[in-house]
Parts: sequence; C-alpha cells; structure tokens
Amino acid sequence: MSAIGSFRPPFRADHVGSLLRPKALREAYRAWGGDGVEPPALMEAQAAAIRDVVKLQETAGLEVVTDGEFRRSSYWGRFVARCEGFDIRPAIFKFRDDSGQEAHFTATYAVGKLARTRPLATDEFEYLKNVTTATAKITMPAPSTMHFYRCTDFAEPAVYPERDTFFADLSQIYRDEIRDLARAGCHYLQLDEVAVAMLCDPDIRAQVTAAGQDPDVLIDAYVAAINRAVAEAPTDMRIGVHMCRGNFRGRYLSAGGYEEVAERFFQNCNVSHFLLEYDTPRAGDFRPLRFVPSHKGVVLGLISTKTPELETIDDLQRRTDAAGKFIDLDRLGIGPQCGFASTAAGNPLTEADEVAKLRLVVAAARAIWG
Repeated sequence: MSAIGSFRPPFRADHVGSLLRPKALREAYRAWGGDGVEPPALMEAQAAAIRDVVKLQETAGLEVVTDGEFRRSSYWGRFVARCEGFDIRPAIFKFRDDSGQEAHFTATYAVGKLARTRPLATDEFEYLKNVTTATAKITMPAPSTMHFYRCTDFAEPAVYPERDTFFADLSQIYRDEIRDLARAGCHYLQLDEVAVAMLCDPDIRAQVTAAGQDPDVLIDAYVAAINRAVAEAPTDMRIGVHMCRGNFRGRYLSAGGYEEVAERFFQNCNVSHFLLEYDTPRAGDFRPLRFVPSHKGVVLGLISTKTPELETIDDLQRRTDAAGKFIDLDRLGIGPQCGFASTAAGNPLTEADEVAKLRLVVAAARAIWG
C-alpha cells in the first residue's frame, strides 16, 4: 500500500464513500422526522456511528476512510439543503432492476439564485479527520447532479434562462466549498458523476434527444462545470470522479459501456483519477480505458455493492489483468463499483457482507500489487 502522491490513483484499495447506516442511526433519523434543525440526539447518534464506521474501515485494512455519508439522507441531499435557491421535484428518469421493475426518484429545480449559505461538507471533514489517522476522503455530488435529472426543465426561466448562468453560480459554490475544505486540511475529494455515465446508455441518449437536448453538448457542459468547480483547488488535493449508473436499493438508472463518452470525458476532465463501475456486463469492456491520459489513473469498481455474493481474488486478478491491456497496471486501483448506501435505506446487504467486501478490496489490492 502507498500514501497519497506516490501513484495515481492515490490508493490501490479505495471505496466510493457511502456505507450502511447502523440501526441506532436509522432510528434516530426516524425519530427526528426530517423537519427543522437536527436535534442533539440525532447529532450524537451520527457522531457515534461515524466513530464506529471509521474503526470498521481501519480494521478492514483501508488507508482511506469516509464518514459513510452518515450525516446525509442521500448522496446529494445535504448539498442541496445547505444551498439557497433549490426546490425538489420529480425526475424524468426512473430507477430499474433486472426484472424490469421501476422506481421514481426526485431531482433539484432552481427557483431562486443559487448561493452557499453554510458549509456543505467541510464540517463533515473536520469531524472525520479528528477520529482517524487514515486519509479522510470527502465526497460531493458532481455539478451535473443539479441539472440533468430534469433535463431541459432545471430552473425557473426567469431565474436561469440559460444553462451557462446556472452553472456559473453553481461552480462558484463548489469553489468556495473546496477552498474551505483545503483550509481544513482535506487532501482527497471525490465528485460523484451520474449524468455522464447515464449518457453512455443509448436509451437515455434517445430520451434526452427527444427532450430537445444534444447528449454530446451536455457532456461537454458537464466537463466544463467540473473544471470550473475544481479550478482553484490546491495542487496537493487529489480529486477523483466516480462515474455512477445509479444506486438505489440495488437498482440502477442506466447501462452501456464508457466508449460513447470516454475520449472527451477522460481526457478533458481536470482531475487526477476516475472511479469506474465495472461490476456487471452493463458496464461494457475495458477498451475505453485506452483514452485515460498517462497522468491520470483509474480505480476499477469490480466488487458489487448491490449483492452479498462475494467475488474471488482470482477473478478480480483476472479482470484487472484484462484492464491492464488498455492502461498500465501501475495506474490502477481496485474498489467497489459504488457506495453501499447512496440513500439512507441502503442496498440489500448486511453489515457483515459490507465488511467482507471491504476486506476483499484490501486483500485483492495486496494480491495484485503487493
């Protein structure tokens, strides 16, 4: 294992961020009900659960830890709640599973000028860094999260008549937050990018086109939004982009390999590495990795958080070797394809399953890279 700075990605064994909420924390959230200021009992439950889940990650052998996103109801909910200008409305897309069942979800809609009213994740980092000796990673939704799920209808026309002014204000929010994270000592930030991964899917692309948008223009806009968001990040902050096809109780939003977006996204994003989903055939093959520039790396998301079935080290070694035909092995790491609980409900696994998966990540990394 190595520390940040010795290779890309920063760790051979990594994970995406969200972890299963323990029973006591779920009960504390239910008792609160979600209205008004979080009560002291909930904040105490959050702190206790974070301390425990940090120990869980450290015991598994990970050198990078998160707070499990235990202060969030979903991967993007806290970000939105702490900004002015957002309302919540139905998304135009749906989650689905392999049986064809669908599930609705919600999206942001700008009803006023966007502004950051308080820290979005800096307070999460400040607590996390004080309860671990490992590298503390913070995750945030990528800028496209606040735009794509309603496609053309993302804001009141009188507030944001065009996409560029919307992203200009949104990118400033990110720059302000990243500045404060850096001052607090954060060296590893992950942006969770769902929209671009969805635009790998021919059906999603057709739906977007029918709504009056050009999928390739959107990809370029989302790359530009990421680049504006991280433009002032210090050079010692490693920034990874997790490309996610959706993760809700084991369901997903899209399918399709990365070939459709790989060249423009991998080459033009000003980040250090990508955390890519490769847990099922829906992700396609490894050929798109040939477009990852030599100064960037990839965490291969080969271990599924959607099922308790445990992968084997032999299979993970075989698949990593297959990826190595298109990108140098030294520029790779390994991890789960996504978080274990992108929403508070979590995926259909137990904590024992989660621990086994995290231990497998570490064991596989050691077997592959030594």
